Amino acid sequence: MMRRILLAAAIATLGLAAPTRAQQTVDIQFWHGLPQPLGGLLEGFAEEFNRSQARYRVVPSFRGSYPETMVAAVAAFRAGTAPHIVQMFEVGTGTMMAAGRAVRPLHELLAEQHVAIDWNDYLPAVRGYYSLPDGRMMSMPFNSSTAVMFWNKDHFRRAGLDPETPPKTWAEIEQAARRLKEAGLACPISTAWPTWIMVEQASALHDTPIATLANGFGGLNAELRISNPLLTRHLTNLVNWQREGLFRYGGRDAAGDALFPSGECSIVFASSGIRARVIREGRFAWGEGMLPYYDDVPGAPRNSIIGGASFWAMNKGPNATRTAEEWRGIAEFFRFLSQPEIAARWHTETGFLPVTRTAYERVRQTGYYQQNTGADVPIEQLLRGEMTENTRGIRLGGFAEIRNIIQEELERSFQGQQTAQQALANAQNRGNQVLRNFERQNR
Repeated sequence: MMRRILLAAAIATLGLAAPTRAQQTVDIQFWHGLPQPLGGLLEGFAEEFNRSQARYRVVPSFRGSYPETMVAAVAAFRAGTAPHIVQMFEVGTGTMMAAGRAVRPLHELLAEQHVAIDWNDYLPAVRGYYSLPDGRMMSMPFNSSTAVMFWNKDHFRRAGLDPETPPKTWAEIEQAARRLKEAGLACPISTAWPTWIMVEQASALHDTPIATLANGFGGLNAELRISNPLLTRHLTNLVNWQREGLFRYGGRDAAGDALFPSGECSIVFASSGIRARVIREGRFAWGEGMLPYYDDVPGAPRNSIIGGASFWAMNKGPNATRTAEEWRGIAEFFRFLSQPEIAARWHTETGFLPVTRTAYERVRQTGYYQQNTGADVPIEQLLRGEMTENTRGIRLGGFAEIRNIIQEELERSFQGQQTAQQALANAQNRGNQVLRNFERQNR
């Protein structure tokens, strides 16, 4: 009888112990700005991490577009309820680096938690974008992309163009657009992310600065220099081509992404990250190529710059603290994401870049690029030539607001209200006011 009583007591004790252990799981709130299907793939990696150990549970949550996610994270920090991790698009890097107590520098967090990540393995363009001048990392790179050209091979055949030979220069783009229009195609050319691709990427490919002080990497007192001959020439071409029916303005930010997989536009410039969408939705033969350039500009083409986003560790709030276990959980999740197999799978499943050389080499050795023509174009374009201070990237405070200003002024040009030259001059003046306000607030 005594043995039975003791056995029953032991079973009861074990039954109580399991909930206690479960209650000790540390939740890590992770806010991101990727819609489906990319958001689902990203959340799948969080679930894998959760299954790989029992101590931490990453809880992903979609918070709208990148700008919406940034606004929500800032508001949450002020309220003392910031997420542990927030995904921030690349143009928010300057703002996040100046955010002071709101963020926990990645290099500091990893050193404290004794978590080692080999940053030398990361692609230079990726590593450099999210690091301090001395190389210390401020955020965790993950979904990095660059801009590429997609073309509809069926439309090219209809226009009598070689479907396997895409145009390489802007002169060839114009010639192809005229042939496509003559063939009855209503939208020969369009673009997503008009400021990122037609201003920032175009400048990098031609080694032209868009701001002083190495595009802002040299300090908060940088000034915009977008009102320059290269961009005036390029945007004037776009305005003229729209008037002729060769180019269609697809809208702000990612609005133009849908114009290619739907089969509506023949040539679209977009993020390499939409490759997965094109594969899923496209009902036609298509190709992926490098961005065009002006072949009469000395030194062109140079490397493109990255887009996408990185993950930032956040403090809870001005008067709220995190536990040591919470910081440990963040660091362990970042360690998990740094594995080459994770980067390789994200690359092949989405079209985003393999952010490390090891991941790229792992994918290459599988024969993936031979079986998926064009999938290596973003990497080759990003690694083309020697990086300069004009092709490293952009680090300007308040740059998300500046992008909207540029888009507003460009739209007025496309509507015939002003010239491209006037649009760039106005955007430069208004953008510099944003930079000066940001400098005063963060001096």
